[in-house]
Amino acid sequence: MPEIVLKAEGLSKIYRSAEKDLIVLDQVSFEVTQGNSLSIIGPSGSGKTTLLGLCAGLDVPSSGSISLMGFLLNKMSEDDRAYIRNQYVGFVFQNFQLLPTLTALENVMVPLELRGERNVAQKAKDLLARVGLSERFTHYPSQLSGGEQQRVAMARAFITAPRILFADEPTGNLDEENAHQITDLLFGMNREEKTTLILVTHNLELAEKTERILQMKGGKLVNERILNLA
Repeated sequence: MPEIVLKAEGLSKIYRSAEKDLIVLDQVSFEVTQGNSLSIIGPSGSGKTTLLGLCAGLDVPSSGSISLMGFLLNKMSEDDRAYIRNQYVGFVFQNFQLLPTLTALENVMVPLELRGERNVAQKAKDLLARVGLSERFTHYPSQLSGGEQQRVAMARAFITAPRILFADEPTGNLDEENAHQITDLLFGMNREEKTTLILVTHNLELAEKTERILQMKGGKLVNERILNLA
């Protein structure tokens, strides 16, 4: 039996105010096994980014539970959740989230340096070369195009050999050509590393490259499709 690396049970997220409660997520349940790829789709405001944040331990649910690599995130402190993310998780965001004062090489090195590892420059250089940026080691984010910044972000995401990768609209800020290149890199590296992929996207064409699609609407999980990918 494949290992279950992510399990959500009855996840709800409610923002409370004096006037009325805003239900962003309403009783969402699903699980993902090791090496599987899953996309979460739905219109703006459907709760998909909130769901991704809960699954990654960036926030805690109002009710329900989320298990990541066997750890119950909703029972952990913020520091403990950060430790689990650093050990097991990679991220790729729509707006790249690179540190502007660090070079491309230094940005990629950060996750391993946070682990206390030393002599990580060569591993970072190898990954940057793998994403086609061997000539950009010393460039700062402001000196890189959007497509190049997302390549740096992907190298940073994979440097820790994550068990699970969360990608939030990874092609959302890119033109069509760069979007196709990033998509090919993302799925290619994911296959090679046998990483579990959780992808949030508005792009149905991108979603259909994953093995399963969860459709969100009004904070609820309204449909699930399993795709027969040859």
